[in-house]
Amino acid sequence: MAARILIVDDHPSFRASARALLEADGYEVVGEAEDGHGALDAALALLPDIVLLDVQLPDIDGFEVASRLRDHGYGVAVVLTSSREANDYGPLPQRSGARGFVPKAELSGDGIAALLAA
Repeated sequence: MAARILIVDDHPSFRASARALLEADGYEVVGEAEDGHGALDAALALLPDIVLLDVQLPDIDGFEVASRLRDHGYGVAVVLTSSREANDYGPLPQRSGARGFVPKAELSGDGIAALLAA
């Protein structure tokens, strides 16, 4: 059974590209959201296995969304993404409770699987 994934990013073109890439790698994209509040609502409604979560969102940042998902017991694996590198954010990715971080330019289904297997 394919892992169910929710894509959260404020850029429609990135969501479309990520959807095509991840579906080609065997993931089931169950939904998309364009901001943090939409991500929280969609995670509750869709119950994905994974949330691919952009760090920079227009309302609340991805670190806060990841923390809320963890604190509210959603039981979802969060993978943060950004056009920047993880070390640009210092300890924030780790503190958020996310399972990992992947730069947008390096996004792949295998990369997500490796993060979640670690």
